[in-house]
Amino acid sequence: MSTEHRVTETLDVKGLNCPMPVVKAKQAVDGLESGDVLEIVATDPGSVSDIEGWANATGSVKLLEQDETDEDGETVYRHYVRRTDA
Repeated sequence: MSTEHRVTETLDVKGLNCPMPVVKAKQAVDGLESGDVLEIVATDPGSVSDIEGWANATGSVKLLEQDETDEDGETVYRHYVRRTDA
């Protein structure tokens, strides 16, 4: 990861496929305050485009970063989004 983010909450959606990572992320973001950062940890490769599309479509979330790592032979996608005032 190129940038460290002060993560307020981590959401583990590993093993869930589209559309559940976005559905769970929206539920988690709804419970956050403006400026809070949600880390979403997923194994669905579609989550990369899904989370980006969701963040771009909503006015209340800003996508900060996405990265991909190998953890124990499994590809894990981490998404960082910030709750905004909008």
